[in-house]
Amino acid sequence: MRCGSIATAVSLDDRVPIQGVLRYSLYAFAGGEFSVFNSNEVHMIRSILLCIVSVLPIAAFAHAPDGAGGGFLTGFLHPILGYDHLIAMVAVGLWGAFLGDRALWILPIVFPSIMAVGAAVGILGVGLPLVEVIIALSGVVLGALIVLKFRAPLQIAMVVVGVFALFHGYAHGLEMPEQTSVVTYGAGFVIGTGLLHMIGVALGFLTRLPRGELMIRGCGGVISLVGLTYLVG
Repeated sequence: MRCGSIATAVSLDDRVPIQGVLRYSLYAFAGGEFSVFNSNEVHMIRSILLCIVSVLPIAAFAHAPDGAGGGFLTGFLHPILGYDHLIAMVAVGLWGAFLGDRALWILPIVFPSIMAVGAAVGILGVGLPLVEVIIALSGVVLGALIVLKFRAPLQIAMVVVGVFALFHGYAHGLEMPEQTSVVTYGAGFVIGTGLLHMIGVALGFLTRLPRGELMIRGCGGVISLVGLTYLVG
């Protein structure tokens, strides 16, 4: 089964929710047992994980000079290799999983959507103030929200995430290499961002493990500290 058809099956088949996929991922690395899934579900989830893992070597060997490998890989690697971007995007997924309910999937949709708007603003060359400061501040704030277990209303969480996404996207657009396709570059950084959100969401399911909440709050603390180094550096 191809990766695209598997992803469609997961999104349409209520028997294998995305939460189940992420939970399976965590327990798989921990060597746990999976009596909650039947054999067909386990086979499908393993196929999904195989598809995800199969793209990692491409990313690993794609760190080439600007423009090499096409605009997609350049855009895909931009949020992953920029640690100020990486910590904030993982934090969004982590906070969404921590808040639970609709925030689990709404925040990881809001961020790349507003980020694309910010990228367009950056590509057009429109000026925004304090871009690097707000990007660094996003890691500090989102990490602190996780540490403090701050359960904001969904609308407030969307605004917070949306504001930070605008500036992250602006930086992506402003730093787009010349002679690079806007479409492929944009698709790359949106997919890279989505991958980081998924990692954050997956980490968020650690709250179901003993002392898992403490581990998640520790991750939030690390994110805040890394963001602080960018803020004062």
